[in-house]
Amino acid sequence: MTWQLRRAHEADLDAIMHLETSIFENDAWSSPMMLRDLGDTACYYLVAFPPEDPSRIEAYAGLLAPQGAVEGDIQTIAVAESARGHGLGRTLMQALIGEARKRGARLVFLEVRADNPDAERLYERLGFISVGVRRGYYQPDNVDAIVMRLTIPELNPMLTQPATTVHS
Repeated sequence: MTWQLRRAHEADLDAIMHLETSIFENDAWSSPMMLRDLGDTACYYLVAFPPEDPSRIEAYAGLLAPQGAVEGDIQTIAVAESARGHGLGRTLMQALIGEARKRGARLVFLEVRADNPDAERLYERLGFISVGVRRGYYQPDNVDAIVMRLTIPELNPMLTQPATTVHS
């Protein structure tokens, strides 16, 4: 499967919230919270869709990284169940890490549910390490959050991979 990525806009809120509430059921963000991030210049959100159907958003991911800040945070990432297992989560994460680097970040943090080993493995494969636990972070389920950190590697022109095209 192939997907195209583009910068998320406020017009994508309904599609994003459909995924958010179906995937994260008990601890989904509210529409006002998501809308705030979509309009915030310190945030960078992407949506993914099949090239033949730009209206069918199958994933989204968001980064908080103000320009010039040393640290960034992966705010959220969600991939529709039908699109999992094909590298889309990895592609979205790599795009967010690349944007964090462009904005000047050297460290990126995220929280992952302790009961989501697939996501934790993905983040570890991307170079994130566990740096702590937030007990009972995800409510109302009272699930711990594993806090993870990535030190963004310096760009090495000899090792760069082809960039994913992201349209604004």
